[in-house]
Amino acid sequence: MRLSARVDYALRAVAEIAARAEQGGGPQPGPSAGGRTHPTGAGPAGRRPTPLTAEQIARAQHIPPKFLESILLQLRRSGIVHAQRGPEGGYWLARPAAEISLAEVIRVIDGPLANIRGQRPEEIGYSGAARALQEVWIALRASEREILELVTFADVANGKLPDRVQDLVANPAAWI
Repeated sequence: MRLSARVDYALRAVAEIAARAEQGGGPQPGPSAGGRTHPTGAGPAGRRPTPLTAEQIARAQHIPPKFLESILLQLRRSGIVHAQRGPEGGYWLARPAAEISLAEVIRVIDGPLANIRGQRPEEIGYSGAARALQEVWIALRASEREILELVTFADVANGKLPDRVQDLVANPAAWI
């Protein structure tokens, strides 16, 4: 699997924001008085998450600041993060980290999880001896999707990946 630098930076930025939320400095899931949640869907009504500035995120994750700004804009426009300008401003998750998968962020930044020459695998037609390749690409996409949709930013932020992922990682052949 090949991920662009842009996707890598986006995943790291969202993980950093999610880690802040997990530490109690950001969005906290859960009901408030009357069962209402904050308008972001990320915490108790009336409680605004503590934002992280782009500079804080860039420094923590060693991401070029100008590159990060354009990534954060894309994440904001897609509804993954909220932003506020000014001295009290910054970025916070638009939803609880447990509701945002790695796959969602990858799709926002780079589009579909798997494509061949810019096309989706089901749109590719091979002939002759290569005919089965289409099914290989579809199976590969399904495998990627299974893992990337399973893992959420809450999992990443607290370092507790799902059992399915840990089982794969435990296999020494996975590291080669």
